[in-house]
Amino acid sequence: MARKTKADAEATREALLDAAEDVFFEKGVARTTLEQIARHAGMTRGAVYWHFKNKADLFHAMSDRVHLPFEELTRELESPQQGRTPLDTIRLTLRHAFIRIEQPRHRRVLSIILHRCEFFSDINPLQMQHKMAEDCYCSMLRHFEMAEQSGQLAPHINAVHAAQLMEYTIGGMIQDWLRTPEEYSLAERGRVIIDSLFDLLSRNAPGAASTAPGAIPS
Repeated sequence: MARKTKADAEATREALLDAAEDVFFEKGVARTTLEQIARHAGMTRGAVYWHFKNKADLFHAMSDRVHLPFEELTRELESPQQGRTPLDTIRLTLRHAFIRIEQPRHRRVLSIILHRCEFFSDINPLQMQHKMAEDCYCSMLRHFEMAEQSGQLAPHINAVHAAQLMEYTIGGMIQDWLRTPEEYSLAERGRVIIDSLFDLLSRNAPGAASTAPGAIPS
C-alpha cells in the first residue's frame, strides 16, 4: 500500500510539472499563478503546495527534468578505447545535444527559459542562461585544449578561439531555430554546420595545414 501511495504522489507531482510547463509556455512565468497551474492539472492549489514550496520551486523542478549538463553528456561519449579524439568527442556531443533539444519537452522548457521567463522571486533567467552557456563552453574548451596540445587543431586557431567560435555558433543556431522550430530540424542542420566548422578547425581538414597563421586562404 505504501508503494502505491508513493507512486501516486510521484504521478501527481509529474502531472503538476506537466501543467506548469504548459501554462508557463502559454502565458510566461511571471503571469502564471499556482491556481492556474493547479486548475490546468485538474487539482487544487493545496496539491501544488504539498509538492512545491512556491512557484520558483516548481519552476526549477520543471527545468531540472530536462537539464543534463553538457560536461556530463560529454563524459558519456568519451571513448579513447574506440580511438575517439577530443574533436570527435565534441562533435558527437553536439550532435546528441541537438537531438535532445529537438525533443518536445526539452524544446518547450528551453523556450520558457530563454523567451518566456522574467526576473521573479528566486527565478533569475539570465543566471540560468549564463550557467548553461558556461557549462557548455568550459567543457568544449577542455577538449579543444587537449586537441591543441596533441596538434589536432589547424595552425591558425587556438583552443580559446575554437571554443568561443563554437559557443557563439551554437547559441545563434538554437535561438534561430526556437523562433520557428517547425521549419527545419535542428539536429539535421546543426550537424551540417558543426561538421563544416570542424573542417575549418581541424589540422587534418583539406588545406588547413597549408594555411599559415594570419594568412588569408585563397
